[in-house]
Amino acid sequence: MNYLTLAEQVIQGRTLSNDEALYILNSPDDELLLLLHGAFKIRKHYYGKKVKLNMIINTKSGLCPENCGYCSQSSISEAPIEKYRLLDKESIIKGAEQAYRLHAGTYCIVASGRGPSNKEVDNIAEAVTEIKERFGLKICACLGILKDGQAEKLKTAGVERYNHNINTSKEHHENITTSHTYENRIETIQKVKASGISPCSGVIIGMKETLQDVVNMAFALKELDADSIPVNFLHAIDGTPLQGTDELNPRYCLKVLALFRFINPSKEIRISGGREVNLRTLQPLGLYAANSIFVGDYLTTAGQETTEDHNMLKDLGFEVEFHQPKEELKFTV
Repeated sequence: MNYLTLAEQVIQGRTLSNDEALYILNSPDDELLLLLHGAFKIRKHYYGKKVKLNMIINTKSGLCPENCGYCSQSSISEAPIEKYRLLDKESIIKGAEQAYRLHAGTYCIVASGRGPSNKEVDNIAEAVTEIKERFGLKICACLGILKDGQAEKLKTAGVERYNHNINTSKEHHENITTSHTYENRIETIQKVKASGISPCSGVIIGMKETLQDVVNMAFALKELDADSIPVNFLHAIDGTPLQGTDELNPRYCLKVLALFRFINPSKEIRISGGREVNLRTLQPLGLYAANSIFVGDYLTTAGQETTEDHNMLKDLGFEVEFHQPKEELKFTV
């Protein structure tokens, strides 16, 4: 396959066929650099050499009634994680200050659970309003399945983006969780879009899905028109049903990132959870397809030292995309 020619056609509006998508995932390792060159042609067309940084705060940990097989916070997990209810406003704002210091343009407020109560939405909305006034960061919320009216309340407070991953393909969903449906997830994404909030939805790769499942995920997100697509690679945690699952290698992970770029050419593709343990020494190559990463820690697992992430971007010759507020900020001590 001529990946550069394919990239040019994608930029001009062509959509990959299912066979072309499967070929990318099945492509010989000897073609990997050629594939990434094609993916980078598309990435550079839309984003240049800029990289968006994101930082997560886990505002509520554990205590989740859902039975998602990958998650250490689920009701069926035996993983020894810290459990706590929703953090207070001051703690959420302090996390935003750290995100600002790290030049993370997007601050992701995440809470475990099936979905937030109205009181939790009110508390988060209050914190978001102050964060927007003080730091000017883009705010992404990830709070689970939303009830009617909650998306509008978050929008009014200043939330620009809402994350609710499809996680896997429709066909594989029941193998991962049965406490909610694939359609429940789609409904929340549609509610978010209807409220005027930018939809963020992504996947977890490495959960015993087929190559066709991965292709179906990429096309499903294209159909949903998700603005931001986090691509997670399973970091199987002891105590979860998927413990011991180890299907991934760095080369395959790079092919997945390239596939998502070819199918969703103009969208933010973010390398998310599992980056360090699955891409390992090939992490820098991922940014030839993706244009966004998380810095700092994830929900219940540690990330790479932030200085290493910044050094990686500098060594690549890439530029952090960060819009600094005009007024001088006063930090807490």
